Amino acid sequence: MSTRYRTLLLLRHAKSDYPPGVADHGRPLAPRGQREAGLAGDWLRAHAPAVDAVLCSTATRTRETLQRTRVTAPVQFSDRLYDATPGTVIDEINGVGSRFDVDVETLLVIGHEPAMSAVTLGLASAEGSNSIAAQHISEKFPTSAIAVLRTACTWDQLALRGAALVTFHKAR
Repeated sequence: MSTRYRTLLLLRHAKSDYPPGVADHGRPLAPRGQREAGLAGDWLRAHAPAVDAVLCSTATRTRETLQRTRVTAPVQFSDRLYDATPGTVIDEINGVGSRFDVDVETLLVIGHEPAMSAVTLGLASAEGSNSIAAQHISEKFPTSAIAVLRTACTWDQLALRGAALVTFHKAR
């Protein structure tokens, strides 16, 4: 009997701009963010399994990050991922099976800090995880960074310590 693994990709949105008079939810990407989101997409295509589905915050900067990555998988936008607690992000991941009409083996979640680092470190078990990557994440999860986790759990069963942190990449 073989174990089927799933891959979870957690991407923090790219560097955003701070235009005067624009509320936080509506902030667009800065020019640097536009470039780095494209680099994040390039890295995903070269180093990660093909993305089957995307969960994305409704904030402008996360939507623009997704667009710049050029990931073409089915997308569900979630208001709950904006200003989310780690528990809310995990809850959104747990609902993947009912949100998409495809079998999702690789899921990309595009969100915000501090949730992305907390979810990554919370899901990663000490055994089998990349401790150097975990150390980098605990220091800083910069914009356009990607955490790659692997789990044998189904999405609806994924819980704290239920995955292995494989790698962490800073798209620069």
